[in-house]
Amino acid sequence: MNAMDRQPFTLPKPVGDALSVLPGYPQTFLFVQAVNLALGNTLRSETMQPLRGKLISIRVTDARVAFYFTLDHKGMVACRRVGEPDLTISASAYDFLMLALRKEDPDTLFFSRRLCMEGDTELGLLVKNTLDALELPPLDIRLLSPRKVLAEIRMRLLA
Repeated sequence: MNAMDRQPFTLPKPVGDALSVLPGYPQTFLFVQAVNLALGNTLRSETMQPLRGKLISIRVTDARVAFYFTLDHKGMVACRRVGEPDLTISASAYDFLMLALRKEDPDTLFFSRRLCMEGDTELGLLVKNTLDALELPPLDIRLLSPRKVLAEIRMRLLA
């Protein structure tokens, strides 16, 4: 069964309602720590240089949450929303998971209107092409366990 044969999962509306009332910055902070942990040196590579200093938003449509961040030489950095992001990438939680697990490709989701990019089109293409070109290791969900994420946060705060 390929990815297109699977029925996409959508978070139940009450879950999205509950998540949407939580403060945004703590969620973003945890999100960027998890991504930094999962992607390691990938985000610190020179390939990502053009993304540094740009305000990027990841919007999870069914969860009704948005994460705002930028990149610096250490990786992703959580931001509070100040003005319009340079780039907003939107999809459902399921579709982002399928992208992370490499069971869907961005082009398929984009052309089926399940992945949306708004803002700086050139930046959006750069993000897509850069991520496509990177040899990312398969996502190991175990790296994102609360214990590992909290240990990484603690280490970064003490550094």
